[in-house]
Amino acid sequence: MAVPELCALEKSLGLRQGHKYSSQGDNGTVPVLQSNNGPSLVGLATIAAHLVKQAKKEQLLGSSAEEKAIVHQWLEYRVTRVDKPSSKEDICTMLKDLNLYLEDKVYFVGMRFTLADILMYYGLHPIMATLSIQEKEKYENVSRWFCHIQNYPGIRQHLPNIVFIKNRLYNNMH
Repeated sequence: MAVPELCALEKSLGLRQGHKYSSQGDNGTVPVLQSNNGPSLVGLATIAAHLVKQAKKEQLLGSSAEEKAIVHQWLEYRVTRVDKPSSKEDICTMLKDLNLYLEDKVYFVGMRFTLADILMYYGLHPIMATLSIQEKEKYENVSRWFCHIQNYPGIRQHLPNIVFIKNRLYNNMH
């Protein structure tokens, strides 16, 4: 899944799509960026940060030392927790934790849209796509954040839109 995400990230950053990616590791889950002039870059977070710098959009990595650390923290969380749930119970625990974290935040780094939001969105998309409307309602802060990010210009791209609310049709009886 990481290689299509990196291609989508390139597009959302306005980079020309010309990077060569491959995969390594368990089931080919670790992306590798092949470089013509230098060593290859390995890992989703490493490659994504490189692409952000290449696009000259460093603000997506955070503006202060604390924000940069928080972005890095969520990139690590994405790779270690979101990409590796082993059971439905793990997914529920993760969504509860994220729901609590996002309770008073618009984005993962407070009030600022960052690379953490982009990669967490891509990582959570397959999970959110499997949840029922009622399950999504249990995680209202995650759902609010997710809905906001999927409508952020240039982010969703090829991914299907996730529906969060079903409107009931009522007869207009007075």
